[in-house]
Amino acid sequence: MKTNSGAKKRFTLTGSGKIKRKHAFKRHILTKKTTKQKRALTHDTLVNPADVKNVKSLLCLR
Repeated sequence: MKTNSGAKKRFTLTGSGKIKRKHAFKRHILTKKTTKQKRALTHDTLVNPADVKNVKSLLCLR
């Protein structure tokens, strides 16, 4: 089974096996967003537990 190309570019595994992702809405049209919003979107976060199963199947993980 092949790993999904889009998924391998977007998600990374942490040392404890959780899946890390970036925030959306930080690419363009940044002038109308506040500095606080943009700063908050800079940090990585974890994938929601409801989505972990789907992401793992895209990455060919157990």
